[in-house]
Amino acid sequence: MSFAELGLSDKVQQAVAAAGYTEPTPIQAQAIPHVLARRDVLGIAQTGTGKTAAFTLPMLTLLETGRARARMPRTLILEPTRELAAQVEDNFDKYGINHRLSVALLIGGVSFGDQDAKITRGVDVLIATPGRLLDHFERGKLLLTGVELLVIDEADRMLDMGFIPDIERIVKLVPFTRQTLFFSATMPPEIQRLADAFLHNPVKVEVARAASTATTITQRLVATGSQDFEKRATLRELIRSATDLQNAIVFCNRKRDVAVLHRSLQKHGFAAVALHGDMDQHARMAALDSFRSGEMPLLVASDVAARGLDIPAVSHVFNYDVPHHAEDYVHRIGRTGRAGRSGAAFTLVGPGDEKSLAAIEKLIGQPIPWEGPSLAERPASEGASRRRGGRGEGRGEGREERSRGRKVKVRRSGSDEPKAEAPALRERDEQPSRKPRPERERQPERDRQDRQPERDNRRRSRHDNDSDAPVVGLGDHVPAFLLRPVPVKKVK
Repeated sequence: MSFAELGLSDKVQQAVAAAGYTEPTPIQAQAIPHVLARRDVLGIAQTGTGKTAAFTLPMLTLLETGRARARMPRTLILEPTRELAAQVEDNFDKYGINHRLSVALLIGGVSFGDQDAKITRGVDVLIATPGRLLDHFERGKLLLTGVELLVIDEADRMLDMGFIPDIERIVKLVPFTRQTLFFSATMPPEIQRLADAFLHNPVKVEVARAASTATTITQRLVATGSQDFEKRATLRELIRSATDLQNAIVFCNRKRDVAVLHRSLQKHGFAAVALHGDMDQHARMAALDSFRSGEMPLLVASDVAARGLDIPAVSHVFNYDVPHHAEDYVHRIGRTGRAGRSGAAFTLVGPGDEKSLAAIEKLIGQPIPWEGPSLAERPASEGASRRRGGRGEGRGEGREERSRGRKVKVRRSGSDEPKAEAPALRERDEQPSRKPRPERERQPERDRQDRQPERDNRRRSRHDNDSDAPVVGLGDHVPAFLLRPVPVKKVK
């Protein structure tokens, strides 16, 4: 099947051909005719199958007739993250090269003034994140009564990020007669209930089983220790030993871990850039641009980069942390193996990750093989039996830890067996040789020694008068206000 058979306009077909595409993907082939027929569509497909073009191309065809009005967008696309919204805008720029359509992007991290100016002129396509969209609406700068088509992309991600109350409010603001499109890679029961409420007699397009992974991705598990420095060492070894590694995305569960791991990789000579939700929009876009261009082959990111980012040439994905939600695993590894390319995904599994791993394997319907020994076969790590001291990784410093009221000396060496101290070291410890300090350095110590008896006397004075005799009332000390005479009125 070709794009000409889907009912797209000539302008759209020319733009698609100029972009180098000849055949639609399964989700595009099934969804585009229904969108052109003005039907509500519920699209379910794994990541990397072209869901964005499945609604972008028919929207361009439908928008060829009509014109935009001030502050009243004709179509509305909701995205969970700024990066996804910017990516959809890039799709409209690429496929709408033969159209004279106005597109506005409403995301955080950008001034309201520039966005207000675009809305005031009138836009055909409004791409927004829910929070910024409602900000413009509450300021009276936006009207949603002219929306003809509403697209809710990555609906399950909207649920995870807590956007569902905002989505419900936005749906009430758009006309009841609008056309609604739902697209997502996974469809949990909560999203299914929302789809039943938002969609009217929808056409369900499911080109792959929900939450399935692409067959072009080689998935492996790697056993590691529970300590952070052990996981970082395992990751570095994987990166160095990976064959055909062109670039890779390393996913962490927490934004704090993204920053720590990013600094660690840079310290060990890796060209890496970080991406997480606390970064401002300019820094986030700069990080993505440097990764796309190949300037930085490693991208350390949180799940903000797990949904829908179209970087087709990613060769490897490393899960530094096992995701807490099984659906996130599908989205993470979906960043590689896109558009028919092959990819590899490695997940570091440590003690305590067994429950999350079992949920992932249950969701994708298949066990994930181990790379090397499994977690049960892996020997106990050195870091599991003792705490790590100092800041440097692999340092041999010892430190004292308190355990149940006694001091325990912790040693670090290449072996768990305690080593006998050298005689010379013991002799030096017993008879330390120190240079005499100057007189002015010893003076503060003398002052402290002189003041010590005064403090001891004050401590003893509080307890010297203690005796076994019971204290009556306030004891020897009576506050002054209790000694004042109390006037008594005479009763006649």
